[in-house]
Amino acid sequence: MFNEDYLRYKELVDSHLLGFLPEIDQQSETLYEAMKYSLSSGGKRLRPVLLLAANDFCGGDINTALPYAIAVEYIHTYSLIHDDLPCMDDDDMRRGKPANHKVFGEDMAVLAGDGLLSAAFEIMLRDMLLYFDAPDKLKRKVRAANEIAKGAGCRGMVAGQVADIESQGRQCAKEYLEYIHLNKTAALIVSSLKAGAYLGGGTKEKLDALTSYGEVIGLGFQIADDLLDVYGDAETMGKNTGKDYARSKCTFPGIFGVEAAEQRLEDLTVKAVEIMEPFQEEGEFFTQIATQLSKRDK
Repeated sequence: MFNEDYLRYKELVDSHLLGFLPEIDQQSETLYEAMKYSLSSGGKRLRPVLLLAANDFCGGDINTALPYAIAVEYIHTYSLIHDDLPCMDDDDMRRGKPANHKVFGEDMAVLAGDGLLSAAFEIMLRDMLLYFDAPDKLKRKVRAANEIAKGAGCRGMVAGQVADIESQGRQCAKEYLEYIHLNKTAALIVSSLKAGAYLGGGTKEKLDALTSYGEVIGLGFQIADDLLDVYGDAETMGKNTGKDYARSKCTFPGIFGVEAAEQRLEDLTVKAVEIMEPFQEEGEFFTQIATQLSKRDK
């Protein structure tokens, strides 16, 4: 059932992803192709799936939540394009294909990321314009967009990327490491869940649970990613491995060792399940997501 639900959410996102792209002037065709290239490169679509699942969990209409799920994936995709640039993580491959800047050049990759970020907010604001006569629904949408903006920006994902860059080659305390993970990876995951809860009109109990759950699986997801960089298969993952260690980046296995990182991931998985267990069958989708973390191979 879990796999069917995940696939249903993912297929909904995949089938609408390009349809939400704003119309672009013919003179900007290269920009459109660069944006489309990275959007069409596959991926787990974890963040939009979590948003749609949180919306369902809170009793919302999936079609009403879809524009915000698409916006989250646009933001995530822009972050990957910029992350791969030589001035950032300097990766040539992403999801088994050449990184955006290897195909379109660094200048166009920067602009494609910029285009996706601004398109994400255009999508959400365009949707809000339809609800001026329904203030309660509009309020939910504004709250959802605000959460997404916070998770993506200088109090979230961007702040985490800054800390990640500044940590390279330095001594890294556990608290600083968790700050990086909570912002670079977990922030947009938490925002996706909270946005879905707001859109669905969720109770405070559900909103609080989803927030705590998102922080835990966000940390776990990044630790799993760090472990895959150590012993993952580059072909399976669709990107180069071993680069974090070579650059002395601040990662959990790099500081505490692989065994401690694996134990931390296991502890986080248990904690995430415990957070959602009180909701019984209603929360089963989220407990299944958590248990899949330690089984990731890409």
